[in-house]
Amino acid sequence: MKEQTMSERYQRGLEKLREIDGAAGERVLASLEDIAPDFGRYLIEFPFGDIYSRPGLDLRSREIAVVAALTAMGNAAPQLKVHIHAALNVGVTRTEVIETIMQMAVYAGFPAALNGLAAAREVFAQENEAAVTDGLARPRE
Repeated sequence: MKEQTMSERYQRGLEKLREIDGAAGERVLASLEDIAPDFGRYLIEFPFGDIYSRPGLDLRSREIAVVAALTAMGNAAPQLKVHIHAALNVGVTRTEVIETIMQMAVYAGFPAALNGLAAAREVFAQENEAAVTDGLARPRE
């Protein structure tokens, strides 16, 4: 495999982050600038520059997997909300988000699924509010 510079990984990761998360991803990076800027760089280079950029899964599939994993963890509500937004941004429907979260009740328990559904409710409400603010007839399905 060809040796890549850190800046190539970072640039590829930043482009992928913007494609997936839009402004939400930028806010996560900004929140790390004053406390752990190196961690922000790691976050861009490895997950987004290396893993999300791989050809084996499309972004919809990757985000469904992330929503499932974060729901199952049960203790990552802020990250789950970011990735629910991301899932919607890459074409996952609200119904698919809800079904993914409900599926986690079988493997992670009802409390984890309930927490996931609460996170989805918040994200959907934010999307509804943004749709009204932006003058859209209705939010994404």
